[in-house]
Amino acid sequence: MNPIQAGSFLTLHYRLSGPDGADIVNTFDDKPATLSLGAGQLSPAIEARLIGLPEGAHETFQLAAGEAFGERNPELLQRVKLTLLRTLGDPDEVYNVGDVVQFPGPDGQGGYAGVVRELGDEALLFDFNHPLAGQPVSFEVQVIGVL
Repeated sequence: MNPIQAGSFLTLHYRLSGPDGADIVNTFDDKPATLSLGAGQLSPAIEARLIGLPEGAHETFQLAAGEAFGERNPELLQRVKLTLLRTLGDPDEVYNVGDVVQFPGPDGQGGYAGVVRELGDEALLFDFNHPLAGQPVSFEVQVIGVL
């Protein structure tokens, strides 16, 4: 049996749940995930839990608040002017608290998401923290294959 090592290519089922036990991601009822360890598809803390697991392993790990996705950073709460939002996206878009808005990356490649936390006449307050930042999570994994 091949144990998981840094750089391993993996096929696995996994479930990530937040502090309330609700699934954030769950591949057990669908196709398994394939990923390359170290490519940033999972957080470093979760990847560290996978190192050494053999094919066929089925484990559940509890990660402490902030361990999996970092602590909440108050600097990642930022106001974005509505004029900028209208320029970057649909000028007729109506925003509501809780909406997730995709923003383009500075180089035009990739992007990032922010959650609307507060509405204003001229700007909206966005939270760019990971939704699970500062929270404990549970990670269940079933290793199917390791290359």
